[in-house]
Amino acid sequence: MNVISNHMPTADLQRLDAAHHMHPFTAGSELAEKGARVITSAKGVMLTDSDGHQILDAMSGLWCVNIGYGREELAEAAARQMRELPYYNTFFQTTHVPAIALSAKLAEIAPRDLNHVFYAGSGSEANDTNIRLVRHYWAQKGQPDRNIIISRTNAYHGSTLGGGSLGGMSGMQNQGVPVIPGIHHIDQPDWWSEGGDMSPHDFGLACARQLEDAIKQHGPDRVAAFIGEPVQGAGGVIVPPDSYWPEIQRICDDYGILLIADEVICGFGRTGHWFGSDYMGIRPDIMTIAKGLSSGYAPIGGSLVCDEVAQVVNDAGDFNHGYTYSGHPVACAVALENLRILQEERIVENVCNKIAPYLADKWTQLTDHPLVGEAKIVGMMGSIALTPDKAARAKFKADAGTVGLHCRGRCFDNGLVMRHVGDRMIIAPPLVITESEIDTLIDRAVQSLDETYDLIRAEGLYQAA
Repeated sequence: MNVISNHMPTADLQRLDAAHHMHPFTAGSELAEKGARVITSAKGVMLTDSDGHQILDAMSGLWCVNIGYGREELAEAAARQMRELPYYNTFFQTTHVPAIALSAKLAEIAPRDLNHVFYAGSGSEANDTNIRLVRHYWAQKGQPDRNIIISRTNAYHGSTLGGGSLGGMSGMQNQGVPVIPGIHHIDQPDWWSEGGDMSPHDFGLACARQLEDAIKQHGPDRVAAFIGEPVQGAGGVIVPPDSYWPEIQRICDDYGILLIADEVICGFGRTGHWFGSDYMGIRPDIMTIAKGLSSGYAPIGGSLVCDEVAQVVNDAGDFNHGYTYSGHPVACAVALENLRILQEERIVENVCNKIAPYLADKWTQLTDHPLVGEAKIVGMMGSIALTPDKAARAKFKADAGTVGLHCRGRCFDNGLVMRHVGDRMIIAPPLVITESEIDTLIDRAVQSLDETYDLIRAEGLYQAA
């Protein structure tokens, strides 16, 4: 058996990593010089690195380990399925029991009439599916020119060509991800950074009404769908004003366009509801799912599709689309066990009624810190905006992300994974985090903020732009 020991010296592991491993969203030469942090094990909400340091993972890996690390039930579900049927495809009028069972369970917990699922290996793949799905749907409805999909700047919908086009992150689109034809972006509803003198309510309406303007610009007979994350995750946990999503829903209804809710991050309890769409009170026609579907224990994603769209697509003959790992039996078995745990242990209800309110109380108190201007939180995903001037909602004079990167470094050194997006610090801890572990998270966050404040003042970075 080819196994690399976790007990090799860290420096040796780092050298091997730098020599052969190309990391996502990482400057390879910079990482090679510094050396990657090597994570060797995890339990609950805690990670252990190759030097034995304990780190509280306040990001659930990549927003995905909802039920926490080390659940033996998921390992056992994977092993059982691997022994029984490790792989078979769902092409060519074939299926298998794990895909059948998981599809039925998803239809049970999904809102309204989202009773159908098209499987993928990730959220990125699922959003590629959504592009083809909505365009195929409208073509079968006799409107093939209705192929424009409207998204938002600073949205994240994956890093494939299709998902990267739907997303509105310039850093990706400047590196070989030109926006494919038929994708249009409107502004994000980020009041803190972009609201100016408007009230949050008015700003939310103004951002939403950009959708209506875009529909009129292109022509209502050309626009197929609008896609959005209920709460923008990778963009910095951007929580829209309360006025935003009701107006988006009104516009989609008035113009008869499909609403796609990207629930890759928000789904499966992250907001304190099963789905972010439930939290925001919207009625999507398609929902993108991944991450929390298996709590990250196995790669799986999909598109939950409403009855009407599914019927049109199914009645049109072959939908010439799919992936080798669509409905992979092991991934489906793991996801099904993950959903059982979420349901039987009432994890989502516990988040809603107990853990999320406790975290929100502690998190919003961070605005007392001189470096923090805003603290936003929905369920188990939160952000704080770092600023040198709270009243003015000012940005730093230094390049965006300079202060955030300093703070992220202090967090890691203090045993806390807290991510930075520009100069916003964000968290999304496992849903099973306890009150005492939240106390530890906040204590380490405050210590890291204190050290960042002292550091940037010493380096002359505590200046407004």
